[in-house]
Amino acid sequence: MTAANHKTDESAEQAEFRARVKAWYDANATPKRDDSPWETNVHRDPADARRHFLTSKAWQGRLYEAGLAGIAWPEEYGGGGGKSWMTRIEREISLGYEEWVGFVGATIAMLGPALLRHGTEEQKREFLPKLLSAELSFCQLFSEPGAGSDLAALATRAERDGDEFILNGQKVWNSSAQFCDWGFVLVRTDPDAPKHKGITFLLVDMSTPGIEVRPLVQINQSAHFNEVFLTDVRVPVANVVGEINQGWTPARTVLSNESAFIAGARIPTRSKLIELAGDKGLLGDLVVRQDLANYYSRELISSWMGEQVQYAVRRGGSAPMDPGLIKLMASQNRRLSGDLASRILGADLDAGSGEKVNWAQMELLGRYSISIGGGTDEVLKNNIGERSLQLPREPGYDKNQRWREIPRS
Repeated sequence: MTAANHKTDESAEQAEFRARVKAWYDANATPKRDDSPWETNVHRDPADARRHFLTSKAWQGRLYEAGLAGIAWPEEYGGGGGKSWMTRIEREISLGYEEWVGFVGATIAMLGPALLRHGTEEQKREFLPKLLSAELSFCQLFSEPGAGSDLAALATRAERDGDEFILNGQKVWNSSAQFCDWGFVLVRTDPDAPKHKGITFLLVDMSTPGIEVRPLVQINQSAHFNEVFLTDVRVPVANVVGEINQGWTPARTVLSNESAFIAGARIPTRSKLIELAGDKGLLGDLVVRQDLANYYSRELISSWMGEQVQYAVRRGGSAPMDPGLIKLMASQNRRLSGDLASRILGADLDAGSGEKVNWAQMELLGRYSISIGGGTDEVLKNNIGERSLQLPREPGYDKNQRWREIPRS
């Protein structure tokens, strides 16, 4: 739902707020241009990627100054102290304009709730306003070469030295780490505890000596991800979020919000697939028509699922379904769209040219990204089964075993 077709049953207070936000966007933002819908958000040039990041960061700062960032967050932590429906209306209006908060908005959605729920009073007052205003940008330092799907198996060590932890290890698949000011990192602080119990959640300044960031060039030629090496990195104990050795709790808050954000960020592609099929004269092909109908239906269902969860949250109630189902549906849809685009184009996917071919190529190359980022489909299915269906927990010999005794390759 956009600002142009919002429901007419809004209260006078909601209508007044909508008009005020719309007036601010009209005065400060650029209305959506009639650019090609086939453009892809892929930055192959590192300089272009940095410009995009800094532009998004600056726009987040503008929103904060206007009172349109963290609208429903507590006022004492830099928020607006408003109601959840205000956030919904602002987002609806923002869709009609060019400016976008990009990756900066993603980390606010992930880290903000974790700090609000698990941070100390000092951490909330220090970091939340700077997070909301994008004065500080944060990257996630969770996954490791040997701890991806099984994140709790992470091996990056943090040994305490007085009022500091000394970190040593390697992280990987860290989005925009080459641009960010700070990071939130999971480290192993008690190797004698079971793997979920000896983890600590830390905030770390990315300019700290001993941190090396190396961009990773992906199959689409962009370098959005990085690997990060930590060598004798000193971090104050005061930067622990939650309790020492209990970092899995705030980590789960981050991962839950990450899954919801990834699922919600998916732009509908059904109209593009239909147009591709029309260009190739395949709209009369029974198999293609069936595949298009299947994808069309699944994408609409995903949208309705998200709306139901958001509606429940705005009402202050419980979600009518496990939010993980939305991400699982989104990742399956992404694979289907990439495969279907390639089947429709056939040899033109390799031999053809133009913006439509480029879009289809990016769709195909990125079709597994959602199923990996923010937790793999396989792990997510286990979590949904245990959490929502109350199925027996996944058997594992190492759940209660001391981490240092678990065999590792």
